[in-house]
Amino acid sequence: MWNCLIAQSGGPTSVINASLSGVIASAIDSPKIHTVYGAINGIQGVLKHQLINLTSIFANEKGKLETLKTTPAMFLGSCRYKLSNIQEDETEYNLIFDVFARHKIKYFFYIGGNDSMDTVLKLSRYAKTHHKDVQIVGIPKTIDNDLFGTDHTPGFGSAAKFVATTMLEISYDTYIYDLPSVTIVEIMGRNAGWLTASSALARNTYNASPDLIYLPEVPFSTYDFLNDLKCLQETKKNIIVAVSEGIKDKDGHYISATNNPCSDAFGHAKLSGTGKTLEHIVSKSLKCKVRSIELNVLQRSAMHIASLTDIDEACSVGNKAVQYALDGLSGIMVTIIRTNNDPYTIEVDYVPIEKVANKEKNIPKDWINDAHNDVTHDLLDYMSPLIHGEPQIDYKNGLPVYLDIQHLHSDCKS
Repeated sequence: MWNCLIAQSGGPTSVINASLSGVIASAIDSPKIHTVYGAINGIQGVLKHQLINLTSIFANEKGKLETLKTTPAMFLGSCRYKLSNIQEDETEYNLIFDVFARHKIKYFFYIGGNDSMDTVLKLSRYAKTHHKDVQIVGIPKTIDNDLFGTDHTPGFGSAAKFVATTMLEISYDTYIYDLPSVTIVEIMGRNAGWLTASSALARNTYNASPDLIYLPEVPFSTYDFLNDLKCLQETKKNIIVAVSEGIKDKDGHYISATNNPCSDAFGHAKLSGTGKTLEHIVSKSLKCKVRSIELNVLQRSAMHIASLTDIDEACSVGNKAVQYALDGLSGIMVTIIRTNNDPYTIEVDYVPIEKVANKEKNIPKDWINDAHNDVTHDLLDYMSPLIHGEPQIDYKNGLPVYLDIQHLHSDCKS
């Protein structure tokens, strides 16, 4: 009998552990898989041979798997590590597949976003070229919703629900004061504005905020921005703005406090202070009360406001990944296909990893208004079903009960 190995990578979400639970449950139930292993800190954990036995942790305790579904972030830890180009150096690949061989790993599951799918692509190509009998399957996750080839990504619905809820609560906080104000809410999104756009879900019969939304898919003009605010001030006292951290001017320069942002291992700019930059511009120009709020990492793992739809779908893609691997499929990413919007229904499918890796899905331009300061109803209709439902979470001493992650503490690693 063969074993399987699971790893997680990239930024955390509220539901990436639900995908992990789906893989573990299906793998443990399969007569073709003997032991389920987990790599600590993604592909780096494989390279360092830091594996834990997930079968021994979860096989006889179904309650733990249920708790795993509603434990935020990554039970196995994460990394942002770019494998070397195969044509230039195969050292890392030889090490990885040596670990696979030593532990009789026939199925490898990598749960992650855009950069993680680059890893899936490289490993699957190496396996094919060197005739390695290992099925390699990518499982999607990202709050940014920018993965190509899938209707949406597990993790986005819960993050969108957090953003919309937070925006509604910010509105309540803002409207209590009887003085002119501008509140700027900075939301994650380097090149794709899905998460910022989700702030519009906060609107209802009595709340029109956010009043303005600025996304990285279209150029940002400081002049137009200030003019938008001035026009609104003629009819509204308290103005709330949602802005993506990655907005850029017509020349492609980030509207950020960091003039020359450094990059991570995958070449992505590390942004900082977009909201604060706009706060200074507005304060100087409009002479009114201005506040900027950066949601930052809070929007990534807010399990207390997660979407049950998101959790269920994340678990389903984990289940399906195991089925595809057992069927002999490799070099694929599991995907979600929307089959109907009202009532909302989906199917789980897959695409070749070549159609996903190193690509990015942006908001369609016709889902952004002509003034580039708001979104259309088509985008709202797309996002709305993804935030529905609330999970049942156990509490103890007033706080949610999550799984123990002591194995991630640096002083606990061998």
